[in-house]
Amino acid sequence: MTEATVLHEKRGAVALVTLNRPQALNSFTRQMHHDLWAVLDEINGDKAVRVAVITGAGRGFCAGADLAEFDFAPGPGLVERANPGPIIDQAFNPTVRKLMALRVPTIAAVNGVAAGAGASLAMTCDLAVAASSASFIQAFSKIGLIPDAGGSWFLIKKLGLARAMGCAMLGDKLSAKEAKEWGMIWDVAPEGEDCVAAAMKLAERLATMPTKALTETRHLLRAAASNDLDKQLDLERDTQSGLGKTHDYIEGVTAFLQKRPAQFKGE
Repeated sequence: MTEATVLHEKRGAVALVTLNRPQALNSFTRQMHHDLWAVLDEINGDKAVRVAVITGAGRGFCAGADLAEFDFAPGPGLVERANPGPIIDQAFNPTVRKLMALRVPTIAAVNGVAAGAGASLAMTCDLAVAASSASFIQAFSKIGLIPDAGGSWFLIKKLGLARAMGCAMLGDKLSAKEAKEWGMIWDVAPEGEDCVAAAMKLAERLATMPTKALTETRHLLRAAASNDLDKQLDLERDTQSGLGKTHDYIEGVTAFLQKRPAQFKGE
């Protein structure tokens, strides 16, 4: 049997998801997308999971699309066979949407190079913690393409126009330290420390918090980029009203009034 392209294990309330094609720097094949979707669906259906951490096996986080899957054989129909549009539409875009809508907060543990759509994958997660030796590369301009898998959207939102333009056009390597300073990621693990361990520590903290409020915060903050103030105020009102019916809201306020630690259930 071939080894699974995506590994999944539960560590308490945290799901650790590992992209598992280390020989190809965890670049995505169509099968790998499908395997990741199955894992994300399993996480969505398991109420005991409160946070998901995504990392890569071996020395890389993810090198984007596996170009070996594209048909560049000389001959008739080359342009149609090599067209990247279908795999973006059928694989990468659904992966981004599934991650963005996941029931629990997500953390990328960027253990090595995150190139092309791999960098987009890290930015898709709610938080990202990188190894000090990790790097981020917008590799698209080097092969005549543009940032995809949400890359053009995330770069602007996180870096601003000037830095996003420089990253996307020049395709230079960005160190983990620079990525943190520029706002691409949340944190860098101390030199020599395992970034997965650092991400797990952060995940365990989030796992004790009100899960639904965290994912609604994700939704609110991302919506703010395109909403005007009036629309955002209405969205805040409606979201607060919905959260006001949850166990964790009642528990949180009750615990505050009783001066005791809250026991959140993620409900």
